[in-house]
Amino acid sequence: MQVDTDCRKRGFGKTVLVVDDNPPIRKTLAGAFLSDGFKTCSEAENGTEAVELAQRVKPDVITMDLSMPGISGLVAASALRKLFPRVPIILFTLYANKLLEIEAAKAGVSLVLSKTAPLSTLIDMAHEMMG
Repeated sequence: MQVDTDCRKRGFGKTVLVVDDNPPIRKTLAGAFLSDGFKTCSEAENGTEAVELAQRVKPDVITMDLSMPGISGLVAASALRKLFPRVPIILFTLYANKLLEIEAAKAGVSLVLSKTAPLSTLIDMAHEMMG
């Protein structure tokens, strides 16, 4: 999905990859990033698709669900980290806790954020991590 962007918005010209097996959640996240001025939002429904798609779109930031069919968000994050050592990977999950944060860090995840957090927090953290 691609839209015309307003250069006054923070996400101007950036690409986000949203990975979640739940289509309404993917669409909601995509809409939030596009509303913030991101040029492109690519969507994947599982970790395998995410790795393949990321190689084509070269995202500036990635949001990833933990629990998905096929490979988990942590396994996909580990593969993505090898391909994109500097791209922020945000694990956006219902299961955020301290133990998961430790495991996620080992897999190369930059931040674990609960899906109960406001979408504005996700967008703010993505900007902060992209610099």
